[in-house]
Amino acid sequence: MKKTAGIIFRSLILLLVGIAIGLYISDNNFAGRTLGFSIGNHDKVSKALTLIKNNYVDSVNEDSLEGITVNDLLQNLDPHSLYLQPQRAQSINESLDGSFTGVGLEYQLLRDTLVITQVYPGGPAANAGLIAGDRVINVDKKKFSGTKLTADRVNKVFRGDTDAVISLAVLAPNSKNIRSFSIKRGHVDLSSLDAAYMAAPGVGYIKISKFALTTDVDFRAALAKLKKQGLKKLVLDIRDNGGGYLNAATALADEFLKKDKLIVYTKGVHDERKDYFATDSGEFKDGKLAVLIDEYSASASEILAGALQDLDRAVIVGRRSFGKGLVQQQFPFGDGSAVNLTVARYYTPSGRSIQKSYKEGVDSYHNEISERMRKGELFSAQSNFDDSIFKRPSPYRTLNGRKVFSGGGIMPDIFVPADTAENSPLIGELGDQQLFTAYVIDKLQPTLNKFPSADSFIKDYEVNNNEFDNYILYASKTIKEMDSHELRMSEPAIKTLIKAFAARFKWGDNAYFEALNSDDVTLKKAIAAIE
Repeated sequence: MKKTAGIIFRSLILLLVGIAIGLYISDNNFAGRTLGFSIGNHDKVSKALTLIKNNYVDSVNEDSLEGITVNDLLQNLDPHSLYLQPQRAQSINESLDGSFTGVGLEYQLLRDTLVITQVYPGGPAANAGLIAGDRVINVDKKKFSGTKLTADRVNKVFRGDTDAVISLAVLAPNSKNIRSFSIKRGHVDLSSLDAAYMAAPGVGYIKISKFALTTDVDFRAALAKLKKQGLKKLVLDIRDNGGGYLNAATALADEFLKKDKLIVYTKGVHDERKDYFATDSGEFKDGKLAVLIDEYSASASEILAGALQDLDRAVIVGRRSFGKGLVQQQFPFGDGSAVNLTVARYYTPSGRSIQKSYKEGVDSYHNEISERMRKGELFSAQSNFDDSIFKRPSPYRTLNGRKVFSGGGIMPDIFVPADTAENSPLIGELGDQQLFTAYVIDKLQPTLNKFPSADSFIKDYEVNNNEFDNYILYASKTIKEMDSHELRMSEPAIKTLIKAFAARFKWGDNAYFEALNSDDVTLKKAIAAIE
């Protein structure tokens, strides 16, 4: 699914891989050939694979074929039961476990040169002294820049065994002097918290990107910091948060709910009902709370939003969430691959399942967000209730008696339409081509050095018309044709994104979101709702 350009900000990270889903095609032309075994009612899949291995006309990759077959089987169950290739399984687990082994940097390939765009605090690259803007020229005394670099090749260089040493020759920003670094691969922390700052007097803002093992710890640390700055009320942003661990969602919900309140329960045919209750250990059980969601808030995000809505603990602001009410468990294989199998459904405190229908198949299921856009739901509150899902009488009520719905995600209490300018095809293409970060690297680094801090940059820097024109001229070298009407419509959003990407390049994610949110209507409505 395609995310809005406002959150497509990360460069190629050193753990990117994809899920390849293939098709299993049968043919009965050789039905008379002796199989060498008798096919009974069980174990047909493994026997079919043995048949192919021993009799197929060409050689086949057994591991790949097994993966395709298993995934095809799983996808006939539901859209979230998946076979994961070893690298994909490792990537997911590292992301949710809160750490990985590597050097700890993000990069962009610009004119066949690896340019560092972010350095993770406390990681090997940061400890060695690498900074954003450094260009990697040689690796292990061999030419690296200008050698037709790809993401896969970069991955192989920077990921690997713990404690292995990589030798880098690096050209510093705005310098002709090459510096040498020896970096030992090691432990790199991954925070699930993207930003935490004071959005208004007394109102804190915390954005969480996923529900990982470290989410509750990250949240508590951020909350304590903001309380020292005067936080009394909180806006929690889980837009574009696709979920993660169920226990991480319940732990975060526990921060806001009174003791013994039911957070969620799960059950399945082979999984007895399990209830999750709040304890007395939360750090924000009384202050006013708003939660931001959108159509990409899914799974664990919906567990949290559903509990806080059902118990009337928070005002939910934004657009209807994705609608994933299934719980997966990962079953690993010996080669590092794994199956994510749906084992239960979850239910909010009022008893509702928010899982949307998948009876029309996987493709239709994943295209449902596009269908919402086509019907106008993302731009009109009324169109939400034109859907038959929300026309039906609902037996579900919040603690205070408000009607809520099942079968299609979490409906917000306050609807905020999508910004058509921010979601324009032009901005999507600019983001896909990584032209915001590229422009910062090529043109804005001297400007950034004039500001002593992120606060001063966010307060005093604005992208004027001349800077905007320079950016469009720069981008036009890559995107040859731009619609003039779309360009005019998208100008304010593009200016905001230039500033936000510049802030991130110099000062990190917190500065990025603070700059990005300066004109965010959803955040403004959330603040107004709790003030």
